[in-house]
Amino acid sequence: MKRWNIYTPEGVQDILFESCRQKRDLENKLREVFRLNGYSELETPTIEFFDVFGGESGLIKQESMYKFCDSKGRLLVLRPDMTVPVARVAATRLKEAALPLKCCYIANTFSFDELGGGRQNEFTQAGCEILGINTPEADAEVVAMAIEAIKATGIEEFQIDIGQVEFFKGLMEESGLSAEEVEEVRELIDLKDFVGVEQVMDQHQVKASLKRLILDLPKLFGSKDILQKINYQDIGERAAKALSNIKAVLEILEDRNLSAYVSIDLGMVQSLNYYTGLVFRGYTYGVGFPILSGGRYDKLVEKFGRECEATGFSLGINMVLMALERQKKLTETYDEGYLVTYEAGARKLAGDLCRELIAKGIPAELDILGKGYEEAKAYALARRLKYLVQVFKDGSRKEIKL
Repeated sequence: MKRWNIYTPEGVQDILFESCRQKRDLENKLREVFRLNGYSELETPTIEFFDVFGGESGLIKQESMYKFCDSKGRLLVLRPDMTVPVARVAATRLKEAALPLKCCYIANTFSFDELGGGRQNEFTQAGCEILGINTPEADAEVVAMAIEAIKATGIEEFQIDIGQVEFFKGLMEESGLSAEEVEEVRELIDLKDFVGVEQVMDQHQVKASLKRLILDLPKLFGSKDILQKINYQDIGERAAKALSNIKAVLEILEDRNLSAYVSIDLGMVQSLNYYTGLVFRGYTYGVGFPILSGGRYDKLVEKFGRECEATGFSLGINMVLMALERQKKLTETYDEGYLVTYEAGARKLAGDLCRELIAKGIPAELDILGKGYEEAKAYALARRLKYLVQVFKDGSRKEIKL
C-alpha cells in the first residue's frame, strides 16, 4: 500500500531553501516596484465562496476550481484568481475610497488550468489593478507597470502583445452574427481553424471585405504600421474607436520610452465575458505560456454591486522563475554570513559576537555542534556561509574566509 503521507498531491510542490530564497527575492523586487509607483498592497482570503467566481457570474469554469464545503454546507473554493477578489473588495470594503484606486498583490492561487503556472495547480500571482477610471492613460499605465515588473525580475528579452477586445466585437457587430455564433467564431480563431470561421461567414453571406479582414485577424500582428493597413470604412464605428484607443496607448508608451517592448496583436481574442477593451500578454523565451496577462474589465466590479471601471494585469511568479532558470539567469548565492565557534570557556564571548553581527544586519550563527573546527567548517560550507570565526577565552578571534 502506497504511503500517501510522504507525497504531495499532483500539481503542488515543496519549494526548498535556495529556490525559496530566489522566489522571495523576486517577490520583494516586484513589491518594491509596485510600492514606488504608488500601488498599495492588499491581501484577500485564500478561501472564498464559490459564487464569487462561479454561480451566476460564471467568471471561471467550475471544472478549474478546487471546491469544498464549510461546516454549514456552503460551497467554497480556493481562490483561482486574484483580480476577481480585488473587484469584490472594490465593490464592498473600498466603496468609499477615493478614485482612481491603485492596488497590488502577491499571493498564491489554485487552479486546474495550466495557463497560470505551467504544470502547477498552485502558483503565485503578482499584479496591479487600477479601479475607477477608463482612459488611454490608465490603459498605458498598466502596460507600463507590466513592463517595469518584468524588467525588475531580471528578464531582459521580452515582448508585450497588445490587442483590443472591442475591435473584435465591433467586427462581429458589423457581420450580423448572433451571440452564439460570435463565440463560435472566437473559439475557432483561437484554435486557428480558419476553414470553420469561413464556413460561419459564408452561412450569413458576410460582405467580402469584412470577411477577409476577420480571416486575416491572426496576421494583423507587429508594429503600429499594421493599423495603417486597415480600411476604416469596412469595420464600423465600434471597431474604429478600439483602434483609436490602441493608437493613443502606443503614443503614451512612446513618451515613456517603452514602445520598444510592445507589439500589436489584433488577433488576440480572449474571453469576451471578462475583458471589455485593451488586452495584453507578456512573452519571453524559454517558456511556452505567457508570463503575464491583463487588460480592461469595466463590467467586473459591477457583478458585485458597484459600477466601477477597471484595468490591471497579473504576472505568474512560477512562470518567471522557470524562464529565468532556462535563460540561465538564476544563480545560487553564498550567504555573506558567519559561523561563530568557540573553545571551552568562550561561549559568552561567542554569543556576544553573534549578537553584534546580527545587530549590523549580518547573518551569524552560533556553533551548536560543539565537535571542533573541522566539523564546524564542514557545516559552514554546507550552509553556504562565507566566514568561520573561532573565539578564544582570552578574547582573541581567528577569522577564516571559506
